[in-house]
Amino acid sequence: MPQTSAYTVPGLEQGAEIRVDRWGIPHLRASSRRDVFFVQGLNAARDRLWQLDIWRKRGLGRMAADFGPGFLAQDRAARLFLYRGDMDAEWAAYGTSEARATTEAFVAGINAWIGLTEADPSLLPPEFAAMDTRPERWEASDVVRIRSHGLVRNVLSEAARAQIVARAGFETDLVRRSLEPAHTATIPEGLDPACVPPDVLDVFKLATAAPDFSPERLGATLEDAWRWTKVTDTGDVYLQGSNNWTISGSRSATGRPILASDPHRAHALPSLRSIVHLTAPGIDVIGAGEPALPGIAIGHNGHAAFSLTIFPMDQEDLFVYALNPANPAQYRYGDGWEAMTDVTETIAVRGCADQTVQLAYTRHGPVVKAGAGAAFAVRTVWSQPGSSAYFGSLAYLGVRSVEEFGAALSHWSTPSVNQVYADATGHIAWFAAGRSPVRPNWDGLMPVPGDGRYEWDGFHAFDALPRSIDPARGYFATANEMNLPGGFPADDLKLGFEWAERSRSNRIHQLLDAQPQHSLAESMALQTDDYSVPGQRLGRLIAGFSSPAAALLQAWDHHLARDSAAAALQEVWWSKHLKPTLLDRASQDTTVRNLLVPGDVETLLGLLEAGFDGHEDLLSRTLDAAWADCAARMGSDPAGWAWGRLHHGAFPHPLARVADLPGVGRLPKGGSASTPMAAGYRMSDFKVTHGASFRMVVDVGNWDASQAINAPGQSGDPRSPHFADLAPLWAAGEYVPLLYTAAAVDAATEHTITLHPANA
Repeated sequence: MPQTSAYTVPGLEQGAEIRVDRWGIPHLRASSRRDVFFVQGLNAARDRLWQLDIWRKRGLGRMAADFGPGFLAQDRAARLFLYRGDMDAEWAAYGTSEARATTEAFVAGINAWIGLTEADPSLLPPEFAAMDTRPERWEASDVVRIRSHGLVRNVLSEAARAQIVARAGFETDLVRRSLEPAHTATIPEGLDPACVPPDVLDVFKLATAAPDFSPERLGATLEDAWRWTKVTDTGDVYLQGSNNWTISGSRSATGRPILASDPHRAHALPSLRSIVHLTAPGIDVIGAGEPALPGIAIGHNGHAAFSLTIFPMDQEDLFVYALNPANPAQYRYGDGWEAMTDVTETIAVRGCADQTVQLAYTRHGPVVKAGAGAAFAVRTVWSQPGSSAYFGSLAYLGVRSVEEFGAALSHWSTPSVNQVYADATGHIAWFAAGRSPVRPNWDGLMPVPGDGRYEWDGFHAFDALPRSIDPARGYFATANEMNLPGGFPADDLKLGFEWAERSRSNRIHQLLDAQPQHSLAESMALQTDDYSVPGQRLGRLIAGFSSPAAALLQAWDHHLARDSAAAALQEVWWSKHLKPTLLDRASQDTTVRNLLVPGDVETLLGLLEAGFDGHEDLLSRTLDAAWADCAARMGSDPAGWAWGRLHHGAFPHPLARVADLPGVGRLPKGGSASTPMAAGYRMSDFKVTHGASFRMVVDVGNWDASQAINAPGQSGDPRSPHFADLAPLWAAGEYVPLLYTAAAVDAATEHTITLHPANA
């Protein structure tokens, strides 16, 4: 039986309703644009209140108030990277006059639900009772001032490159990160790469890390609070990419455009993204966004569809300063000394007195390390107005033409993205969008002295960035690969030189080129395609080998299917034996060797394909070792081996080590980070850590035929039937309908929530 419930909600201006379909997707209907964003905030809190509360407290540096001294260092780090500029400029920077009003309505909805939980504590998800905390109310500025969850780059790579170059040179660094287009990196004048210490970005990593809950950390005292200043795994931002494509009606089976999107991010419970449908006068959009943001970033509005992947612009730099020996609070700038700006912050700490911490800033940004005569600061687009991640999507929710979409993207800042578009009139397009610093005299690949010789000279104009409208080939696809068009002045503009390897992109383009009448089903199959281009390339290298292991791979179809024995052997060989051996060969210096991990796929495969003395013996030895490894893991008979026995999806609860709360998994998975169905995994146990938890395929013009999936489920509340219901479908590569028309939504509704204004 369909379920009904009702709430009287202070702050709601007119009646509204939430229709939750059988897959947990909420369809919000309101009588005004203001109210629909209010209801979006309320519904986000209804489904994801624990996630929202942690997102805000982590981002604002307020974790220690709830969880004690073990979070004091992370609170300080988070506050270091908050936006501290003019808020009027901030709200004006997003390309829509409604940015502030929309956000105020959204957080009013969150706060209204928090108010309802205070009146009825049973509405609180169980995490709050488990941790003895309560949600805090929001301000609109909280949504945009938090920057440290956004994906920008490449300061981590700059620091690693400096350390490798100091010890081994640029050629060795290519084993870590290849450069495209072809480019020769150099050491900036005035920089000694050896001056960059290994821990230079520990504070930056801490500021951007998800909170880790352990008994030891929760039990920390003030005396050992600063033990928690390092994070072991912040994730590789270069692996957090995406696939998307837009296909003209001339290339589709229906004659209508198709738009597909599967963003790849770190897997989490609840999921990073939430599907929502917003309907009110002047707005009718459906798709996915981050629960803490109003609107959606990926979806459609009944006329135009849009989606994004990372276009890896270089939006950060590490600056190195000489400190004044007579006053270490001053740094060399030009011919004199310039004082750092100090900010004092008071941090509440549970069970303890408030703690005072100091933050320091140079003209370039927050100081992340200082001492021994040198200081280091990070300059990032985060400090610029309008750089809240994905918030710029508010400007394109109502677009009805390519021109309007491009105009909205002219204000886009972070993350830097490939935006693809398709509309019901048949037009398709691709735009690169993002705020890209102009570096007049360096390439952004190394740290630089902060003495004034290396300064950003504004940002490249949006019109200078590449784009393609109604391409002759009938489609445009992106997978974070180097996709600058031929003739683009890459060395002049220096947008970035570090891109994703081409395995996903090559496979996607191969299949799309071979499908002159592409169908919706083929888009779904492509998003879940597990063909391994690295596996194919390695197969060519062992074509003449004679061994049981070689025979298994020689008969393989190169699909990393979850039931495939050959796939298990291939990935154990590549990840556990062949790649580590190649990294050992690249450097015997332990420091350098550790920095090379995980290794650049293109560089390493290129070395093997070019050949070197002993490379066939290396291939044979490591393959035999992988065979023995698989036998030890799965038994001596390869008939019992399967990639899914090792490679698995799982969504553990963030509080699993400290509270009795359910997670989701274990789910056998195919693919790898190099397949279109991206499923990058942890080396220790093959657990999938990043990839597409959300997928969407849009039939442009026949909207109810569109399909989507969001794992593990739409809700973040363990008590909800939609907490984990989509995970098995996701693991099997299946989808659910992304319903849009009122009739289709009504027919699929399983729960109607009626909202009444308090003043009615």
